[in-house]
Amino acid sequence: MTTIFNALNGDNMERRHISWRSPSMGKEMELLIIGHGGTPVLIFPSAHGNFREWDNHGAFAVLEEQAEKGYNQFFCADTFSECFLKRDIDPVSRMKRFNSYQAYVTDELLPFIRRENDHLYRITAGAALGAYAAVLFALKHPDSFNKVIGLCGYYDIRVHMEHMIDDHIYFNNPAEFVPNISDDKLLKSIKNLNIRLINYRNSDTQVATEAFSDLLRRKYIEHQLFTWNKETDDMWKFLPAMLKENLY
Repeated sequence: MTTIFNALNGDNMERRHISWRSPSMGKEMELLIIGHGGTPVLIFPSAHGNFREWDNHGAFAVLEEQAEKGYNQFFCADTFSECFLKRDIDPVSRMKRFNSYQAYVTDELLPFIRRENDHLYRITAGAALGAYAAVLFALKHPDSFNKVIGLCGYYDIRVHMEHMIDDHIYFNNPAEFVPNISDDKLLKSIKNLNIRLINYRNSDTQVATEAFSDLLRRKYIEHQLFTWNKETDDMWKFLPAMLKENLY
């Protein structure tokens, strides 16, 4: 494991850049930790982002109080974009690779976060495809999280899978598997989650967010759906404030 201590942008927030060679992924995986304590928040990047995405977009200037005062500690996960965007690889192979990423998160990253931060309440969040990842992990592992915040998300991945039908795709696609959950214990754990789906008025994913909300409602899974009554051509103008507002 490699640890590099950073002090970026002239602020007082503790930053740590950590990497290790992941047995699950077979390559070096990087992680950015912002803050020194408080409720841990695992953030997944969007399709074209990586572990530095939220920092590069200036999000922690908005979240500075959360980090400096120890309200929250942010763990920014590395990319999984190859599993969705490499169209020269067939969809099933990409989903098998995404299963490896999930093993990295569950077997390596989450245990690391628990060692670093023993707070019992845990949050996961993300934007766009990162919202999908956060919601997917919360649905599959509801005992690992207490709250999930999906920002500007879409939760039907068939658009990336060339509409292929396969179990590897089905069990990674909330829009498909959630309506068919029959395990009462799993469903009860999911219903204990604080699920928040947030978007803004002219977002490209607003309809998709509402569609997933309808799906959860039909399954009697309580959640919060909220649409900011604002418009923008750049979701990053809203994302940091959206996240901060929903950490409470």
